[in-house]
Amino acid sequence: MIKSTCPGSPELIALGAEAVLVKACYEGMPSIFKVRVRKPYRDRGLDTMLIRSRSEVEAKILAELRLKGLNVPALYYVDLSEGLIVMEFVEGPLLRDLIYRGSEKALKCLEELGELVASVHDAGVVHGDITTSNVIVGGDGVYLVDFGLAKYSRRLEDLATDIHLFIRSVESTHYGLKEALLRHFMKGYAKVKGRDFTDSLLIKVKEIRMRGRYVEERRVRRGI
Repeated sequence: MIKSTCPGSPELIALGAEAVLVKACYEGMPSIFKVRVRKPYRDRGLDTMLIRSRSEVEAKILAELRLKGLNVPALYYVDLSEGLIVMEFVEGPLLRDLIYRGSEKALKCLEELGELVASVHDAGVVHGDITTSNVIVGGDGVYLVDFGLAKYSRRLEDLATDIHLFIRSVESTHYGLKEALLRHFMKGYAKVKGRDFTDSLLIKVKEIRMRGRYVEERRVRRGI
């Protein structure tokens, strides 16, 4: 395990079920140290394999997207055996907080986010957890962070699921503004992927949402 190379105490950013995030310095640069959490209930060999494989996919995706010029954190260091990824610390507020504050920039940022997500999809990557809490508004545009659930896929079903999950997060977090936020997001998405593809994607999103409602109704009827 490497150590912070700057004086002062590291700052705990997040302590989640899957990973711990700490802000510290790496080679003199403010950085995020992400360490995947070991699961004591899992077979140790399996746990090590899963941590290694998931860290490898996340690091590879970050590196590839960055090489394409997309706004994701730069990758600095990886230790697969420890499940450690060191990446750029992106300075700026969360998009979630800009929306809460009623910032005039919010709708423009949603459109930029739509373009960024479309470009990520165009690269054959599904993020898996697009929320306004996983978007940082940096000095040169919006950054998509936390690729811990990301995977490679170009299947329309997977891309639509990515958008479906984003829509659900906006509905639960910013319900009163959801229509305007989602309209600007999809406007940005269509700029990159084109209107025809975006319309096909939204049809698939609607199918996924209807499936979810059907399953929920069955649960209610059964009293589950």
